[in-house]
This record gives sequence, C-alpha cells and structure tokens, in this order.
Amino acid sequence: MKKSISVLASAFLFGMFAVSCTSNDDPIEVPVAPTATELSGNLETQTLVASKKYLIKGQVFVRDGKTLTIEPGTVIMGDKATKGTLIIDRGGRINANGTAARPIVFTSALAVGTRDRGDWGGLVILGRAVVNVPDPSIEGITPAVVYGGTADSDNSGTLNFVRVEFAGIELTPNNETNSITLGGVGSGTIMTNCQVSFGGDDGFEWFGGSVNGKNLISYGSWDDSFDLDFGYTGKLQFLLDVRYGSYADQSGSNGIECDTNANDAVPAQGTLTTGVISNYTSVGPRATATQGINANFQHAVDLRRRTALSIGNSVMIGYPRGIRFNQQSVYDNYAPSTGTAVGFLLNNVLVADLLPYNVGSGGTTNTVAALTTLWTASNTTITTIDFAANYTALGLNAAIAFGTNINTAYPTNPNFAVTTGTLATGAAFTNAKFSTGFDVVTFRGAFGATDWTDTWAEFNPIGKVY
Repeated sequence: MKKSISVLASAFLFGMFAVSCTSNDDPIEVPVAPTATELSGNLETQTLVASKKYLIKGQVFVRDGKTLTIEPGTVIMGDKATKGTLIIDRGGRINANGTAARPIVFTSALAVGTRDRGDWGGLVILGRAVVNVPDPSIEGITPAVVYGGTADSDNSGTLNFVRVEFAGIELTPNNETNSITLGGVGSGTIMTNCQVSFGGDDGFEWFGGSVNGKNLISYGSWDDSFDLDFGYTGKLQFLLDVRYGSYADQSGSNGIECDTNANDAVPAQGTLTTGVISNYTSVGPRATATQGINANFQHAVDLRRRTALSIGNSVMIGYPRGIRFNQQSVYDNYAPSTGTAVGFLLNNVLVADLLPYNVGSGGTTNTVAALTTLWTASNTTITTIDFAANYTALGLNAAIAFGTNINTAYPTNPNFAVTTGTLATGAAFTNAKFSTGFDVVTFRGAFGATDWTDTWAEFNPIGKVY
C-alpha cells in the first residue's frame, strides 16, 4: 500500500532551519523535501518515478509475484522513527536499473548534515536459491521471514547503479539489518555498480545463494564490509572497501568476514561457503603506521567455521591485522596437504606491518607457521611500515585512504585508477575457481587504468543535497 503525505510549509521551513543549526550529535528528523510519497505495508506492482521522492515507513514488502520498478535518478528515503526497511520477499522482484549519470539512491530521510549510520533499515532481498541452513529467517525482520530454496538460478531482479546510504540497524546483539542484505538470492539476479555508505552494520552480507556481483563499494561501514555466510556460492569481482578510522563494531570489524554456518558443523544441507572473490581492493583504516584508529578494527580477511571462500588477484592494505584462519576446519579446506583443499588464496598482495597472520585456538595443524607457509606460497606479504612507499610501489593513490580526515572530508572525486606499480600486472585466472564467470584482466585489485566509480559514486553523502 502507498499513500501521499504532504508536509506543511512551516515544517519545511523548520527543516531548512535545522540544516544549518543541527549536528550529528543532535539529529532532528526532518524530510529533505516538502512532499514525499509514502511507501508502507505490502506494495503492489508499480513504478517509482524520478520526478517524485519516496519515504519508506516501517517494514515495506514486495511480496511473491509483485515487481517494484524504479526509474533512473529516483531518490527513496528511509524513515528513522519507524526503522523503514524495504524487503523483497521470495518471488518478488526489484528492478532498480539506474545509470552512471542518474544512479538510484536509497538514503536517510534526515536533513543534510545530520544523517548518520543506522538512520533506517536498508535494503533486504530474499530469494529461492540454495542455503545450507534449513528454513532460515532473515536477520533483523520481525515477524520472521523465511528465505532460500532449491532454485540457484532464481531471479530477484536487477540492481545497477544503486547507492544505499546510512542504512542498517542493530535491533538486538547479532540481530541486525545491513546496508544491503541478500538471503538465498539466485544467479538470475543482476547486481552491478552498487555502493553502500556509512552503514550501521555490515556493508553487504550474503546469506547463502548464488547471486554474482561486480563493481561493489563498501564505504565507511560500521562492521564488516563484505560478509558471506550459509553456503554462498556466487562470484564477485571488482570490490572496493574503504574504511573510516573512527567507525568499528564491538564484535570486531573486518574487510571480509566469511563463515559456512554459525557452529562450525558440517552443513545440514547445501554446501560449504565456496564463493569466489577476484580483484578486491581493501583500503583499511590506517593510512600511516602511527595513526590511531578504533580498537575494534580487526582483519583484512577473517575466515571462520569451515569456510572455503576463494580470493584472488586482490590487494589489502591498512588493517591492523592481515588474514586469520579461525578454526582447524578452515585450515583443512585450504591446505594442499589434506588432499581436500576446496578454497584457494592466489595472487594477492597483503600489506600488514603489525600482525600479518593470525589463527584461532584449538587447532592441531592450524598454526601461524602453517598459515604463513600456505599464504606465502601463492601470495605476497609486505610488512614494511613506510605506508607512503608501499602505496607508491603498489601503484595506488595514497589519497584513497581516509586517514585522519573527518567523515565529510574524503576526496569528492577520488582517483582509484592504477596504471603503474606492482598491481598493474600479475592477475591470473588459470585456477579452475577463477576460469569462468570473471572478466580476465591483467591488474590486481579492483582497478586498472579506468576508475569505474567516476560520475555515479558519492563520497560525501552526509552533505549531499537530494
């Protein structure tokens, strides 16, 4: 159901006054436009048009058999008071097909300068692809909504040139929505050119499913930038992670966090988490060796509970710790000596001067020495503390690190292109995990000579006028 709400002229004038008089410490909830079309309850098949602005109030569903189409350039705001959240249920579809010149934006309904992480619930997409947990219900949604099934080619629609800002709410510990949450989403779904910014939990989280993705940005997220769970089997290429040094979660914030399930057990159904990531650039919170950051930042890559995620042709710099194998079951899935290796870590560059390698307790052969041997056999580790020299050697622009800038002072048009240095070459796609489904490029990390974030990505959403 949807209905129109008119905001009185006096409220609008108060909102304009609030833009200049409030701060992030004392936000006042005011719409950014004098009128907005309210979205609530269960939506019928419909199209959202760029000539209007929309307000998501409470939990809004696109149910089985319904399709929500969104025109390029459309702005959809999430209501803070009602924890506005858009949920695409199993069998529903979202066709959000923006353009580089006219991206589709999901953002906070608060005024310019007052927007903050956790202002609304975010975008949740559920499908009928395989999940390795029987009848799971998606986190953060009440009453429970079940996702997953047996159709790995399931189609939940299209996300292309889409931004999601200030979304994700922790309702209770370990029960939260993310900026973009994907539960059992199938490979028939298209997901390209998506940016999440200043989210209140993870940037992107995949709970099982087989959806693929390219050109994905997690910018200033609170918890993990990219989180993969419950037997995710898709392929992801050209991923960018940029961290803001002050924002990190008490649970420990990582660039990539990956589990097979919640208890380190053999999955009841489906598979291990065997997704594949290629061409990932992770720019952690530390721009220099002496910079202070939130103590809750953890690892560039944290692999846990029987995961067998493969990562290749990537670069990670700026996290206080490098890579961690949390359990013996993780080591067993990567160690060639076991004869059962199903996950691969290949052609990556890890810059970690403090603690490059880390392991959890309780393993027999899962040791720091064993992880070091495994990693260095096919990857490069840099432990020198001269960050400026490291950026130059890699061919990265040092200005892409947030450093000590405040959250509104990141470059408005950062240059991520790589044309020289170590990362300009060295990618390989010969391993079977990487031989299909990926663009074959020569560079490592998310960027070669072309900066694909140009024109459509936004790096100061706090001050953006919509």
